[in-house]
Amino acid sequence: MSTTVEPPPVLVVGAGPTGLTAAHLLGSRGVRVLLVERNATTSDDAKAISLDDESLRTLQSAGGLDEAVYPILVPGTGTRYFGVDGRPLVHARGTGDQRFGHPFKNPFAQPDLERVLREQLRLLPSVDVRFGTRLTALGRYPDRVRASLRTGGQEGPVEEVDVSYVLGCDGGRSTVRDLLSIPMRGRSFPDVWLVVDTLGDAHDQRYGMHYGDPDRPAVIVPGRDGRCRYEFRLRPDECAPGTPPPLALVRQLLAPYREITPEQVERSVAYGFHALLADRLREDRCFLLGDAAHMMPPFAGQGLNSGVRDAANLCWKIADVLAGRAGDALLDTYDTERRPHARAVIDLSVRLGRIVMTTSRPRALLRDLLVRTAMRTPPGRRYLTEMRYRPDTRVRTGAVVPLDGPGRELVGRPLPQPRVLHGPHYRLTRLDDVLGQGWSLLGVGVTDADWAALVPAGLPDATAVDVFLDDRTPRDRDGRTGIADADGRLDALFIGLTGSFVLVRPDRLVGAVFTPARAAHVGAELRQFTTHPRKATAAEIQPDPQGVPR
Repeated sequence: MSTTVEPPPVLVVGAGPTGLTAAHLLGSRGVRVLLVERNATTSDDAKAISLDDESLRTLQSAGGLDEAVYPILVPGTGTRYFGVDGRPLVHARGTGDQRFGHPFKNPFAQPDLERVLREQLRLLPSVDVRFGTRLTALGRYPDRVRASLRTGGQEGPVEEVDVSYVLGCDGGRSTVRDLLSIPMRGRSFPDVWLVVDTLGDAHDQRYGMHYGDPDRPAVIVPGRDGRCRYEFRLRPDECAPGTPPPLALVRQLLAPYREITPEQVERSVAYGFHALLADRLREDRCFLLGDAAHMMPPFAGQGLNSGVRDAANLCWKIADVLAGRAGDALLDTYDTERRPHARAVIDLSVRLGRIVMTTSRPRALLRDLLVRTAMRTPPGRRYLTEMRYRPDTRVRTGAVVPLDGPGRELVGRPLPQPRVLHGPHYRLTRLDDVLGQGWSLLGVGVTDADWAALVPAGLPDATAVDVFLDDRTPRDRDGRTGIADADGRLDALFIGLTGSFVLVRPDRLVGAVFTPARAAHVGAELRQFTTHPRKATAAEIQPDPQGVPR
């Protein structure tokens, strides 16, 4: 028997890390969300193991969610790579300055992360979470999506809900993607890896370890409270993907590192991996995020983090459209902005696997020689230790306005997050905590007349911030917050930009850097996204019995 109810305007399908993050980002902005998950509880599978600084910054933007997550993390220092002879090659730790306000690469256990994110959703009354609920059908209309949701198994009741948008965060075997008939393209790999999560481990390093022994490539990632992740590339016939690894094999592979008892094996699994990207990330009012949109080998540690980037890019746009601050064209930029970076990260993950985890001894020896040679030169050392081989995250096409002139290198990239001084008592805080959740506009050493010149430009509504340089005292005035440098990084970030404005999107990407004379041009370029009448949400729409799904 079917029933029809009036639901929230956004349906998130899948309560893994990406779906939970999306629900937080939307719910913390006041958007009503229905989050459904086909399983009865959050996952206990051995999956992601590393949360990077950008992901923690995204959680920070969701009402300070990072503070709830830190207790389950090891604040990490990157990855140390070892050569054929077992000696260290390089420690890739990023720039080491917490550029985005958080440690660079942080080990964690995914079941713990999902548990914390689920618990914190209870603080958001606008988010309704339903486990044991399966999506079975999607009917697409011009003004809504009708989703059929089944609870209680194959014979359970079906509920039909009309929503404005559907976010498919339901993993590599995505029901949303299948119902939309969106193919994934790429390849799957024949390599099989054994993953073992152990307890009572003596490793206390705050970095991951990749051992490039071609006879048995391996990864070790210590966690909190005696937990440790081990990963080994298996030889043919040792264990098939998806089958339970025998304890004898687990003991054999762990023997060089530790003894193990059955009680100390938290979980173990043999798996293969894929390098796949969906043909489209948007289909009408439906979107794909996380593994539903892209899958990649684990060697760059970016699978989960790419899903969090998807949520960070999309959720503020949906919130702005629902609030009447933007139109549908803004939602088209999700695919435009995320696809190139997702493709680049997939390709990097494949390349790292071929180089770091090769089973060819000649290739491994050549790799070691080249890395050791590069480490003897300052440019080579910076390239490797700061991971400059990672793909450029810059957004070049979408809701950004690149202009020639000072600051152009900032546009389309995440704004760094230094600590700043602000308020009458010169409080020390992270920059994002001053900017808030929406658009923000930073005036770098500008005058009241410069601010007045922006009024007719038609820029997005934004938190106005005065940036005081050269060790000047910050002052709040005329509704604007004043900030000043606390450790040299704010001054270094905006050097050469005195008299300019920096427009920052809600996802902390720099949308434009401009002088007052160029404000009208920036406003005109962004108006295609930000000046549309508000569309009715599904909660305001009466079901149309004559409507025919496309």
